[in-house]
Amino acid sequence: MIGRLSGRLVEKYPSRLIVDVQGVGYEVQVPLSTFYGLGDTGSEISLRVHTHVREDALALFGFATELELQLFEHLISISGVGPRLALAVLSGIEPPDLVRAIRDADVARLTRIPGIGKKTAQRVSLELKDKLPRNLGADIKDNEFESGVDGSRDDVLSALLNLGYHRSLAERAVERAFESEEEGFETTLRQALRELSK
Repeated sequence: MIGRLSGRLVEKYPSRLIVDVQGVGYEVQVPLSTFYGLGDTGSEISLRVHTHVREDALALFGFATELELQLFEHLISISGVGPRLALAVLSGIEPPDLVRAIRDADVARLTRIPGIGKKTAQRVSLELKDKLPRNLGADIKDNEFESGVDGSRDDVLSALLNLGYHRSLAERAVERAFESEEEGFETTLRQALRELSK
């Protein structure tokens, strides 16, 4: 099993990366929480990896922090929550906020994540509340990452729609995000996601 990948980032998309490790390109699926912290293509990166094996496929899921990896593995241990839904959860809420929502049984907050209905939110909260280590996420701070690439409304809106948000809600969030003085695709997308979680 692959547990970690360190190499050169050769392709970068909001949901997947290609990492070159000594001439071999690994496709790794990542949540937005990891994507935010990545450098530009060509930079050296290191990811914690969960290797997911099925009869018909082998998939790699990469994470910037141990917290993200642990949350992902806890989520996929729940019946009815597969790797793609677990990635969507980590893309729709910051990891420390997810830990708090689970511990507080905040079903309303969890259901604001695209793809999570009330029953799934209740199951996540019920099954993980006592499984999360007491100190999980306690020393994690939100990191702000700057992007040198100017964002555009269309790019940010497209990313939100791909994450499953309704167009009308996504458009309002994008408008509010662009009212701030922050610049760059990733920073603006993060602000738009904050708007959607209010």
